[in-house]
Amino acid sequence: MNSETIHTLAVLVENRPGVLARISGLLSRRAFNIESIAAGPTEEPDVTRITLVVRGNEDTLGQVTSQLGKLVDVIKIADMTSGNCVHRELALIKVAAPEERRRSIIDIVEIFRAKIVDVHKEALVIEMSGEETKIDALLDILKDYGIIELARTGRITLGRGPVPAKAST
Repeated sequence: MNSETIHTLAVLVENRPGVLARISGLLSRRAFNIESIAAGPTEEPDVTRITLVVRGNEDTLGQVTSQLGKLVDVIKIADMTSGNCVHRELALIKVAAPEERRRSIIDIVEIFRAKIVDVHKEALVIEMSGEETKIDALLDILKDYGIIELARTGRITLGRGPVPAKAST
């Protein structure tokens, strides 16, 4: 049985205009659903790291990897789904915080080791990074206070230790 799971791919690409659009377009044309996508610079200024999270079976993963590998701008693809990796996500959460409820929100933020990054007389902006499940748990509690606005980066990931992730075949 080849069941569907979540796969995380780290894709190193040349830092050129339109690369992200070509990658997302390629995947959508082939009906691969992107659960999340995050892109940013690496330690090398001419290389961008794109972290793709896709849902599917092993055949789907193989097709995604094969199709991405055909793009000229793709330097390396590494499967970061399993193994010794660190996965994180960043969330900014604006929550209603009238004076009478503010202390309880601050206590919750401290328990989750999040940070308050903006204060207004009627709202707080909370920053949290961590695994998706931890962010989901904080959101579940904060929804009772009234989440006004939410922004999440999607998953980013690196392998543990000094060696870069190996390219997939």
